[in-house]
Amino acid sequence: MKNLKTTAFALLTSLFLLGGCQDTPQKKETDHEAVKVKMERIDEQTVKATVTIQNKEGDQQTETVEVYQGTEAEVKEKIARYTDALHGEHSSGNMTKKLKISLNAKSGSSTSGMVTLTETEGTVTLEAHINGLTEGTHAIHLHEKADCSAEDGTSTGGHWNPTFENHGAWGSAEGFHRGDIGNFEANTSGHGMLTFQTDLWCLDCDDPVKNIVGKAIIVHQGTDDLVSQPSGAAGARISCAGIITE
Repeated sequence: MKNLKTTAFALLTSLFLLGGCQDTPQKKETDHEAVKVKMERIDEQTVKATVTIQNKEGDQQTETVEVYQGTEAEVKEKIARYTDALHGEHSSGNMTKKLKISLNAKSGSSTSGMVTLTETEGTVTLEAHINGLTEGTHAIHLHEKADCSAEDGTSTGGHWNPTFENHGAWGSAEGFHRGDIGNFEANTSGHGMLTFQTDLWCLDCDDPVKNIVGKAIIVHQGTDDLVSQPSGAAGARISCAGIITE
């Protein structure tokens, strides 16, 4: 596995530092053993890199997918910062799936951050680190569509609610959305961190009530009051990330 990590890192380094992106919009793919890297120039200023790593040792399987989007310099920095993910994770007799996605600033904010989603043995863990926040409480939810194109984030639609329940606190007997993650705190430096775990989600499975791929993560300026319908009166959408696998 160590060799896989070394090979993947060398591959990424050569792709970005030596090859770079072309001046005209195009895609290119590089396969090396169990490592697949897809690079796409979105426009003159934006590139996207998708890194997929698959490894099998006996009955243990690992698949890691990371998606980075931004300027070429930003993407290089993100890949360098998170190369520790290239070793994958194993669980006995089960596949561990992992996605790492970047949060993009919305509604005139200066937010940035990274969200890691990991599924192991039927449980999904979300770990989010967000910077550039105002100090205090902020809401975070899953929304219907992985479309962060609108400046105010409204292109993501409303809360993801495949069971058609009322908005509320996660686990409430009175009902809650499958996207109702809740609130977290940002410190005086503007950094917020959240870890959330549930068996009501899955990554790219066939159950539309559980599959969160194709949805979006939205961070709000304000607090979710956990009561107001349909979304907790949490204020502006200040950060957005689409949950996509490629």
